[in-house]
Amino acid sequence: MAETPHEKRSLVIGGHEISARALEPALYLVATPIGNLGDITIRALETLAAADVLACEDTRVTRVLLDRYGIRQRPQAYHEYNAEQAGPKLIAALEEGRSVVLVSDAGTPLVSDPGFRLVQQALERGLKVVPVPGASAVLAALTASGLPSDAFLFAGFLPVKETQRRARLEELKAVPATLIFFESPRRLAASLASMVVVLGERPAAIARELTKTFEETISSLLPELAAHYAGVEAPKGEVVICVGPPAEVAAFSPADTDKLLLSLIKEMPASKAAAEAARLTGGRKSELYQRLLTLKDAGNGA
Repeated sequence: MAETPHEKRSLVIGGHEISARALEPALYLVATPIGNLGDITIRALETLAAADVLACEDTRVTRVLLDRYGIRQRPQAYHEYNAEQAGPKLIAALEEGRSVVLVSDAGTPLVSDPGFRLVQQALERGLKVVPVPGASAVLAALTASGLPSDAFLFAGFLPVKETQRRARLEELKAVPATLIFFESPRRLAASLASMVVVLGERPAAIARELTKTFEETISSLLPELAAHYAGVEAPKGEVVICVGPPAEVAAFSPADTDKLLLSLIKEMPASKAAAEAARLTGGRKSELYQRLLTLKDAGNGA
């Protein structure tokens, strides 16, 4: 792979040209702004300017950032659709002792993009990986949501199909932490409706267009948010959903759970009984359903 040509390794801030220091050979994971181009660190700019090779999701998007700061680079594409072809070339550059920088269109590389494959390949070969932190839509949304931030789980995008989406939410239902999702504006209403069914009346927040001109964060209970977005045109821009952790429930011993299951099965079908037990105990519906079948097989219940 030929070295990316650039006349001078420098950047421009406020009309002042600054020389970029040379980089040691490594794979650099550089966080870029999620909207406002001012949200980038000096270290990130120096790293972009000094790189031997600069890989990005969309060269047009990265070009806007480079031009803003007078960085003379020719970025090359590395994304989901060409990772199998582009990845080995980037690894080869690293093995030749070159510095390779990876950026995504916005935010931190590896968050909902194929960059993790490149990192895995680099680590397997004993190559150095250097994070250059910066903007994060996940943390920006969490801090503005007003929801507990001592423990949180980023769950990426939910499945598109309703059945799979509800199944995924069931898996996350009992996690004792604030849940954070990315979502398409077109699917926001549907995802919120699914959350109401599975997660109930939890506090939540919708953060949209973070750091941009029309940034907004709306906080309310899930049912109210679902009703609001069900009756309006799909919003524009990137969306982050934050959902508060489950309310604390009284601890149920195994014996207490069995008694509850046997009581419920007298009034409703097994599937409904397991679902109600999950709501009351905070347990997993699938596990409670299997326990109920075991109790029935043993001669307990109806």
